[in-house]
Amino acid sequence: MRLHPVPWFSFVFVSACSLLPAAEPAPRPNILLIVADDLGYNDVGFQGCRDIPTPNLDRLAASGVLCTSGYVTYSVCSPSRAGFLTGRYQQRFGHEYNPKWDATSTTHGLPISEATIADTLRGAGYTTGMVGKWHQGAHPQFHPNRRGFDEFFGFLGGGHRYLPGSHIDVEVGAGKKANSEDAEHNSPLLRNSIEEPEAGELTTRLGTEAAASVTRHARDAKPWFLYLAFNSPHNPAQARDDMLAKFSGITDPRRRTYAAMVATLDESIGRVLAALDATGQRERTLVFFFSDNGGPMTKRNANASTNGLLRGQKGDVFEGGIRVPFIVSWPGRVPAGRTYDVPVSTLDIFPTALALARATRAANLPSLDGMDLLPFLTGEKKSAPHARLFWRMDGGEAFAVREGNWKWLRTYANPPELYDLAADIGEKNNVAAAHPEIAARLAAAAADWNRGLIPPVWVNNPFGGLINLPGPAKSAAP
Repeated sequence: MRLHPVPWFSFVFVSACSLLPAAEPAPRPNILLIVADDLGYNDVGFQGCRDIPTPNLDRLAASGVLCTSGYVTYSVCSPSRAGFLTGRYQQRFGHEYNPKWDATSTTHGLPISEATIADTLRGAGYTTGMVGKWHQGAHPQFHPNRRGFDEFFGFLGGGHRYLPGSHIDVEVGAGKKANSEDAEHNSPLLRNSIEEPEAGELTTRLGTEAAASVTRHARDAKPWFLYLAFNSPHNPAQARDDMLAKFSGITDPRRRTYAAMVATLDESIGRVLAALDATGQRERTLVFFFSDNGGPMTKRNANASTNGLLRGQKGDVFEGGIRVPFIVSWPGRVPAGRTYDVPVSTLDIFPTALALARATRAANLPSLDGMDLLPFLTGEKKSAPHARLFWRMDGGEAFAVREGNWKWLRTYANPPELYDLAADIGEKNNVAAAHPEIAARLAAAAADWNRGLIPPVWVNNPFGGLINLPGPAKSAAP
């Protein structure tokens, strides 16, 4: 067989190719996490609200993916936030109630054994900042600056007055909450650990502070992570006079104030997004928006919110407590104007950020419970991010599981319930008797998941005040 000589230029080509530099990895994005507090599922324009305009949030939803089956891990503030800050079901480390407001307690707060999203992103070279409501413990060991945040402006408690100098009275039955609750709502604003005077309406100021952070870090060589944690529209019901005037046509005074608070929230978010645009950072910033739980409509902390067709509210494992408005936006990387109805969770934020930051966690840390959402939202992956999502409340008094369109739940002493959410989003038609095999399978899955959890480290009424139980907190199987 005759061998043909290889042309000389082939060697040159191979040699030249071997000298080409490796492709540069894509720049790592900024990550902006915006969280509302006690926002009703139906109280924003992109969810169908008609009496409260939210143009900035509507534009944000149109610029990205609206996750219509977006869930939090708990239907009360602090546990929900502990879940997405750690990327783990918070019952795995006993954070199942709101912590007591006590600056001397090293127990009531996000355990220092847990690594936060800020810890990991800072370790990966991000500048990390937080503005707003902390609610992960008042003792110095829980302070945001010790939990991965380079910069902090906000307050440590679970609530705060909105108007400087206003007095907070929250009714509990025929009486008032304890003085400690007033101390929590009237606690000082902090810049890192230095107290700052209150100045102007709080939600407005938080938006201004967040926009200033976006602008300040626009030209940094490092990417940034900003956690913007509003306490609006959580009680107390307070708003600026000019915003109240815009809603004078709403006859219910509670709904009028709530509408003014939501509109102020939207205005502040718009200020932050405008800062991204003005500094040329919008297309390199991934933005998440959601509420920390559903709206409280009838309980004693009710804020005149509405959860639309959803059953239940804050404090429930029904959809009205755990399904929330949920937006993911990143122009050029996440499809604009898309609706994604497959269940996703706030647990997914941490692993999504981890992948984009090309960050790694220490080998001795436990696994995260979420998934990197980006491949699912872009259509690269066609499967569902989660086979199942789980909820446990009050140390085992209530459970819920979602698997595809099926949702199984058991609440307190009530019989188990099963719903087909595709046909019955309002959870009105219990089909457990018609599908006993599905109910049994999901009950078994909940019990198996529960075996990986621990009892609550503390027991506290999620709506204020300690619960007096005759014995230790439950951690019973469903």
